[in-house]
Amino acid sequence: MDDSRFMRGLIADILESGGVEVVGEAADGREALSVVADVDPDVVTMDVEMPEMNGIEAVERLMAENPTPTLMLSAYTAEGAEETFAALDAGAVDFFAKPGGEVSMGVSRLEEQLVDTVRSVAGADVSRAGRRRRTEAATAATSGAAPSSPDASSAGGSTDATVEPNTTLIIGSSTGGPDAVERVVSALPGDADIRGVVVQHMPEAFTGRFATRLDDACELTVREAKDGMRIGRGELAVAKGGHHLEITSARDGRLRLSVIDEERGEGVRPSVNVTMRSAAEVVDDPLIGVILTGMGGDGSDGVQAISRAGARVLAQDEESCVVYGMPKRAAATGAVDSMLPLDDIAAGITGERA
Repeated sequence: MDDSRFMRGLIADILESGGVEVVGEAADGREALSVVADVDPDVVTMDVEMPEMNGIEAVERLMAENPTPTLMLSAYTAEGAEETFAALDAGAVDFFAKPGGEVSMGVSRLEEQLVDTVRSVAGADVSRAGRRRRTEAATAATSGAAPSSPDASSAGGSTDATVEPNTTLIIGSSTGGPDAVERVVSALPGDADIRGVVVQHMPEAFTGRFATRLDDACELTVREAKDGMRIGRGELAVAKGGHHLEITSARDGRLRLSVIDEERGEGVRPSVNVTMRSAAEVVDDPLIGVILTGMGGDGSDGVQAISRAGARVLAQDEESCVVYGMPKRAAATGAVDSMLPLDDIAAGITGERA
């Protein structure tokens, strides 16, 4: 769904050539709702900026009237990031940043990535995305009741240990991750002796806004990572999009970070593997790794590295994931100590889960 006929055609051609059948098109949000109702697609791609009814309002209506996994197509800008996060709040599963702006051939350079992302979003559970789930959690917190969740199953080990002094936390996520990360970090107490890193697969123009979003939502201080930055107790750094992030030293309860603008053969930047491997080499204090919802296998090598270094590893369970790719691949390594519902992960980190 895009107001530009050129972009609709380009995206349709890319998807069709990648084996994804395109069953309908629309020029604005209002028309998109009608088309979805008529053809009942497996997945919707939705431009953020459209006339008549923009993508944000269209997603809100779509989730209320005919819930369908939706991928937002966003301009690769800071302004685009603001609007895209609003669409994720409304219930969109994930987003794809269009290089070169709203109307550009740049998207054709990322054909394989676009097709893979559409396929992953098509399999997403829309009940796990967006505002509805966060509203339930907020309502439960206000009433003093814990959010409902299924019983967790252990994949070996337990989560009954409390957070020790100078604990380093590394969280990795991809598709469905912005909402999942926010729910985890907003549930962490501000006085916990934790410092750490969030590695979310996200373009460079978006990670600064994501850090601000997390900072507003939680008791910890959250900033986008900068080269040479040092973080201590109660601080989290969000890996900069388009770059890898390494922990280069861990002394006196503080971590020093290095932002790396080079390819490391991981297929994604930032990569959870890169950050976790660096932590395994330099962090002697207690270390906790968490793998949340996401497409692909990033993090599976990293959890093995930190597990060998003595870390405790948690992963999100299948039932609460938007896309059960990264946690599944991590669990298959045997390095994950516990598989937990999303709303139990913060308690698993702090050791408060019974």
